Amino acid sequence: MTSFFKGAVSALALSCGFAAMAAPAHAYTLMDMIRGHRERTPIINPANPGAFGEMPAMPLPKVSGPRYYTYKPDAMRFVNITSFAEPTVTGAIASASGEAAIAPVVVERRFLAEAKVRADVNVAKALETYYGSPKNPFVWLTGAEINDRAKAAMSFLSGVGSVGLDPADYTVEVPAVDPVNPDPAARDRALTQFELQLSSKVLAYVQDTVRGRIDPNKISGYHDFRRKQVNLAPVLKLARMSPDIGAYLTSRTPDGPQFAALKEELAKLKAETAGDEPITISLDRLLRPGDSSPEVANIVKAIGRHGSEALKAQHAATLDAYSGGFVYSPELVSLVEGFQKEHNLKPDGVIGQATVRIMTGGDSNASKIEKLTVAMEQARWLPEDLGSRYVFINQPAFMVYYHNDNKEQLSMRVVVGQKSNQTYFFQDEIETVEFNPFWGVPQSIIINEMLPKLRADPNYLDRLGYEVAINGHAVPSSSVDWYGSTSNVSVRQPPSGDNALGELKILFPNSHAIYMHDTPSKSFFKRDMRALSHGCVRLADPRAMAAAVLNTSVADVARQIAAGQNKAVSVPQRVPVYVSYFTAWPNKDGVVEYFDDVYGRDAYVEKAFEATTKARDAQI
Repeated sequence: MTSFFKGAVSALALSCGFAAMAAPAHAYTLMDMIRGHRERTPIINPANPGAFGEMPAMPLPKVSGPRYYTYKPDAMRFVNITSFAEPTVTGAIASASGEAAIAPVVVERRFLAEAKVRADVNVAKALETYYGSPKNPFVWLTGAEINDRAKAAMSFLSGVGSVGLDPADYTVEVPAVDPVNPDPAARDRALTQFELQLSSKVLAYVQDTVRGRIDPNKISGYHDFRRKQVNLAPVLKLARMSPDIGAYLTSRTPDGPQFAALKEELAKLKAETAGDEPITISLDRLLRPGDSSPEVANIVKAIGRHGSEALKAQHAATLDAYSGGFVYSPELVSLVEGFQKEHNLKPDGVIGQATVRIMTGGDSNASKIEKLTVAMEQARWLPEDLGSRYVFINQPAFMVYYHNDNKEQLSMRVVVGQKSNQTYFFQDEIETVEFNPFWGVPQSIIINEMLPKLRADPNYLDRLGYEVAINGHAVPSSSVDWYGSTSNVSVRQPPSGDNALGELKILFPNSHAIYMHDTPSKSFFKRDMRALSHGCVRLADPRAMAAAVLNTSVADVARQIAAGQNKAVSVPQRVPVYVSYFTAWPNKDGVVEYFDDVYGRDAYVEKAFEATTKARDAQI
């Protein structure tokens, strides 16, 4: 029995919530030591398990989740130019007749040692490696002239808004040189400064377009990525040797199907003219069947513009007969239900903000462009190729998609973390499916939600059928001092029809204790806004997802569940899982869809963009 309960401790590591961040209910402080107090631990009184004497009034502890940060851009430093002063090697050029020709005018390399350029640490190192070798010629200068390669590179960098980057981050000023009476020294200083600056911008672009402009881990504790390392060492040599610098730089941009769809959508939106006047629908409350509102006219107009041709044909009589009244009649309710159904909304005829957003075209073009820019940045945090087989969870869409053989083979609704218990943004690999699981209650839930009830009623967990252990030893919940530390107290719920994890859970072990699972709360999947969990991802059809990742049938999954035993089965091949957060993302047909920013994360990414550009502008 003792070893059985020791498993409850490890089960906590696989629970939803902030188990890793749990704080003791009572911390032993320096003042406690000075005063002679001892840290309180759970006490069991065998003679009277429920009695602890008079307990002092103590504030209830709380466990807080991760937080959002004020973004600090990547470190910048001046390029170390001390090794750039080797003399330029020049020589007379022989003519066709064999006679010595006049040596061409060249920019003296020694002036590189006077250039001042600030750059990202990785970019600075690449510049020092390239220009620190006297064997490496200038990339952007031919003789004493800015060459065509430089002009093509500058033209390319001015258009990087097409791939979701900010051209301001890569701008270089062309030096002004008096062609009539040039000062050779002033000219060389200006041109070598230009050479070094343009190289720094090209290197910055390559790094940014591969891994993103910003470090996601500096946005919040909810972001968890191993930032990509970009090999910048060969970039300047390849740029110098490339017959088409624009083509070379284009080749460094992600070209996966999802990124390509985002790029195409961005180009389309930027090219669109003003077009029709936008339709606005202003509702300060839900509009229910039988209600009246002056916005009914705009609702009908919006469906006429954004509803499918099939829907409009089916309800042609209703649309033709509508004369601008305020009453939300049964005929109009039927029209709205059809619109909701074809947009994957709950077809109940009740008009809330989710329905309004779709009716009005989702977002303005400006808002969509902002979402696309954020999405393209975030796409760079993920692998360029997501793989031929993977699971993709998109939190703002409240959906999960299973891909196999480069095709979407399964999709379903999900419930993700509520705003106070947000689901993280990270990637991992699915390893195990557990049938008839125990639920190891995380410390965050024990402290934040159960502790107030347990202090009022120590039998609370016993009555609900939960199993409690202290240091792996089974005890009744009524025997635990719930005013002491809970750090060595584990709580778990046995498999049952009421188990919070339902029939199964799908594990991709991670430090955030996030996984996918079943739930007895099936009604949540009928809602449009499904940020309702403690952080884990609840599946509308968990058996289908389990069958997919196990490469088996739903019938086989059902047999495993029917056996009634707690059982973990390893997946035959680990499946990449992307627990992602995109407010703009293409569907299986390549059409970009837009979603509400449920956690408000896009704003933090945009603030990070602004901070990064500001830091890069401060060149000298």
